[in-house]
Amino acid sequence: MPTEGLSIEQPDSQHSVDQDEEVGLLSVTRQINNARIKRRHAWIMFGIVFGTLLVVSLILISRIDQHLACRKSSLAVLCRSGSSVQRQTPLNFLVVGDWGRNGLYNQSLVAEQMGNVGGQLNVSFIISTGDNFYENGLTGPDDEQFSTSFSNIYTQKSLQTTWYSVLGNHDYHGNVSAQVDQKVTFRDPRWNCHNNFQLIHDLGNTPQAKVEFFFIDTNPFVEEYWTTKSSYAWQLPIPRRDYIMEELMNLTNALAASTAKWKIVVGHHTMRSVSTHGDTLELLEAVLPILEANAVDLYINGHDHCMQHIKRPDSPVHFLTSGGGSKAWRGTKPLINAEEDFGLRFYYDGQGFAAVTMLPTEVCIDLYNISGQVMYSMNLQKN
Repeated sequence: MPTEGLSIEQPDSQHSVDQDEEVGLLSVTRQINNARIKRRHAWIMFGIVFGTLLVVSLILISRIDQHLACRKSSLAVLCRSGSSVQRQTPLNFLVVGDWGRNGLYNQSLVAEQMGNVGGQLNVSFIISTGDNFYENGLTGPDDEQFSTSFSNIYTQKSLQTTWYSVLGNHDYHGNVSAQVDQKVTFRDPRWNCHNNFQLIHDLGNTPQAKVEFFFIDTNPFVEEYWTTKSSYAWQLPIPRRDYIMEELMNLTNALAASTAKWKIVVGHHTMRSVSTHGDTLELLEAVLPILEANAVDLYINGHDHCMQHIKRPDSPVHFLTSGGGSKAWRGTKPLINAEEDFGLRFYYDGQGFAAVTMLPTEVCIDLYNISGQVMYSMNLQKN
């Protein structure tokens, strides 16, 4: 039938195809742009991760270099840990020794009171006088006792600061290298243990207003440890006699070069003590004359599981024992005339720790028991 006057529009198939191609092109473009954005984000994330790893690597390399320098200290000079740190007046720190027993023998109670006092004083660091892990030190840097006797015990906020530690005789029963291994520091960044090292803190605005600590390894001096029946796992880098001579020379030079107003030497073994171990004759003969000749104010030690202060009239050095970190109560009683004959100022045959406050002209030391009570206070002054 004719369809005059009627116009029927046919669909434009080419236009439809063009639209489909345009939609497809836009979709591809979006995909390309999304891919570019994802790649850009990936590169940004890579840069962040790489930069973080680079910073961490540099920090670790720096710590390893410091660690290696300290490991070589017995052959060179005593290394400085931290050198001149940020000034803080007064300087507060705690001292504890002979502690690592998985929290037993009141170790956890001592740790609790250390945390309380440390929080009150806002302590800058903690000194350990050795015998850090009983009975036989660590077997290696991965030894679980490092956690059960240290990281999991000293958990209070105020104790999350650097622990400067020396080695005790029980530490030498095991793998003593483990405690100075950088792997241990990676496990707990608080841990800082070396054979011999120095630490210096500014106390004021003048060059002399500072305290310098000299940490030494006293174990090689003790003759009985070197008998054929000894169970000590000696791992000295050089023969014992050479090691001792190097250590004495380095200590002499470091003390002589120091201009600090206060000089404090830290070791594990007693020099003067009225407790079980008593005086360490080898240290009195070899080390004490060096301390006296270089105006050392205080020798801090552990070894005897007690708290005591001795100041003899024949020596300018004060002797402070802080070895009550865990097992104590050995039943030792000082001699009746100990004060007159041995310069005994204070003695406590139990657990405890010391808290030290230092000013440019004054040092205050309080000895605490496991109840958080101050048993004894001593005060040293200089003009």
